[in-house]
Amino acid sequence: MDERLAWLTLTNAPGIGSRTALRLFEKFGSPQAALSATPAELRACKLSSRSLEYLAAPESAQLDDALAWLEQPNHHLLTWCDPQYPVMLREISDPPMLLYVHGDPDLLSTPQLAIVGSRNPSTSGNETSRQFARFLASHGFTITSGLATGIDGAAHCGALETGHTIAIAGTGLDRVYPARHRELAHQIAENGALVSEFPLSTKPHPSNFPRRNRIISGLSLGTLVVEAAMKSGSLVTARLAMEQGREVFAIPGSIHNPLARGCHRLIREGAKLVETADDIVEELAPLLGLLPKQAQPPLSPVESPNTVQLDPEYQALLQALGYDPQPIDKIIERSGLTTGAVSSMLLLLELDGAVASAPGGRYYRTGNSPGDQPPLEDSA
Repeated sequence: MDERLAWLTLTNAPGIGSRTALRLFEKFGSPQAALSATPAELRACKLSSRSLEYLAAPESAQLDDALAWLEQPNHHLLTWCDPQYPVMLREISDPPMLLYVHGDPDLLSTPQLAIVGSRNPSTSGNETSRQFARFLASHGFTITSGLATGIDGAAHCGALETGHTIAIAGTGLDRVYPARHRELAHQIAENGALVSEFPLSTKPHPSNFPRRNRIISGLSLGTLVVEAAMKSGSLVTARLAMEQGREVFAIPGSIHNPLARGCHRLIREGAKLVETADDIVEELAPLLGLLPKQAQPPLSPVESPNTVQLDPEYQALLQALGYDPQPIDKIIERSGLTTGAVSSMLLLLELDGAVASAPGGRYYRTGNSPGDQPPLEDSA
């Protein structure tokens, strides 16, 4: 049995996770030797009866499917012994013993920043994720995230505009989850990499995603949390990053925004407060030595809306809005304008990107309003 098939057999066995596979590798020296061990030797390694039964008679159809998948263009398998296996990931306490890769495996060894956050972010959170990813990718970072809806998807999209991105999946790579990101996954495979430790045909299961998160943080120099509620899975990724000795960054928000509370908690626990993408570049640059020079001019600041003339009434409306979602009756009360005027002005401001709507008929400033400081201005 060749080494690749031996690794697939070992890691496809039920009950054998990364820690058990590593223990077997360290005891026997290779996956082939582990598979050649006697039942008594394997029982001494505390393998379950299910694991022993599978290793005695592996499911050939499952292994044949994996080998057929690997024969397709741009499909790769990185094992623990592979020289391409990323050094950063090897350093964590529970590294995966193999990685399925659809895309460029060399990207796994490039300087990476993880960007994670809520699956249901605010409009401004979504845009912040995209802008930070776009800026940081242009500065030489590969942006790594989990392909989820919301902040993850926005980060992947932003990175693809100026550089590269890696998506860590919580399923086998023969399926895309969530299905709405199928086209995004194709773009990532062509201009980055889709990665999973899970065997092909693995369906999404809640227990898969914390395991996926340790790979996201483990590959990265640091993890940026954009928006997260108190029980967000993004906090799991941040905690794992801290345990792995990696940097953790968090973007603060309004005290009234429940999606900011997770970020505020991280900041209280020692995460670095981030206001601009330059804060991250400055923090991580010493870890990289010299960052690659930009292949393009610096990103332009976010442009202010042009179509709305900022007469005193519009200025009063923007002042009444603030950055927290506000119900329209409160906006009317604060601005002193009529209901009809506020409704029409909000529509124009929303079309120009200066204002966004939130559930419940509420509105807030996006940070793109005239006079706002661009969040990603290059200070260099």
